Amino acid sequence: MDPVSVSIVIPIHNEEKTILPLYDGLVKVLDSRKGAFEILMIDDDSTDGSIELLRSLVETDARLKVIRLRRNFGQTAALAAGFEMVQGEVIVAMDGDLQHDPADLPALLAKIEQGYDLASGWRKERVDNPVTRRIPSRIANWIIRKASGVNLHDFGTTYKAYRRQIIKDIRLYGDLHRFIPALASWNGAQIAEVPIRNVERARGASHYGLGRTFRVVFDILTIRFLLKYFTRPMHFFGSVGFLCGGLGFFLLLGLVVDKFLRGHHMMADHGPLLIAGAMLVLTGIQLVSTGLIGEVLMRTYFESQNRPIYSIREIISQEMKVG
Repeated sequence: MDPVSVSIVIPIHNEEKTILPLYDGLVKVLDSRKGAFEILMIDDDSTDGSIELLRSLVETDARLKVIRLRRNFGQTAALAAGFEMVQGEVIVAMDGDLQHDPADLPALLAKIEQGYDLASGWRKERVDNPVTRRIPSRIANWIIRKASGVNLHDFGTTYKAYRRQIIKDIRLYGDLHRFIPALASWNGAQIAEVPIRNVERARGASHYGLGRTFRVVFDILTIRFLLKYFTRPMHFFGSVGFLCGGLGFFLLLGLVVDKFLRGHHMMADHGPLLIAGAMLVLTGIQLVSTGLIGEVLMRTYFESQNRPIYSIREIISQEMKVG
């Protein structure tokens, strides 16, 4: 059997109405190319008829594999499960809601063939709601661009193509799938941006809205910390700790000098300043201690543990079925 050259990874959650047209569109595009391919659909605990439809599709096409998760772990975990199972040298991730046009797939793959490690889709012309989606997305993308140093217009879209060795070096958890370009850039990846069509949903409803924007803010802080201080947490916590501790020390020193030179009672005359100085010193000690703990955790957990962030219920394919 020829080695698989392209793997398509698609998280699925209650997409019964879009699975069949998406599958047909993908197969049509992939069949027109040279080289083998596989399609991995990761069912993230759908409650509609998605899994039954996927089972029937697997019976008709050996190139399709379905990974069924035990519960709803979220999009990042679903993508991580797919990335772990792929066989292709080029991996393409996309959504299952028909907003990603399979016709854009060749353009993404062309960038990889030109030598880039990652080809990121750019929804240049957005068709979604300007208030709940477009404006928050532009703000978030600007902040991520400044925080990560990666010059992309659209971090939020899942539609991206990767070289296998790049994605295998990235550990995903939380909601960090949208930051894969930033994490890949930290590993030295060459990144290109490809304009893609932003197709209006023909069926179903979006699972995302304005509420997700607030979670992105925390993710931005996380990714900034990971990119700059991932392997050296003490540099972050230690710096802030020494700043707080230093301010507290000099504040207390000033109060002591004032007591001996002017005879002022430290608590009676400068009670709030005394408490503030003591709190700053304690905060500095706590932050330095947090940095030390972070150094230990980084080395013990990320180097010695290899725990996935998902749990598979079964793998459905013509080759195997694991329950």
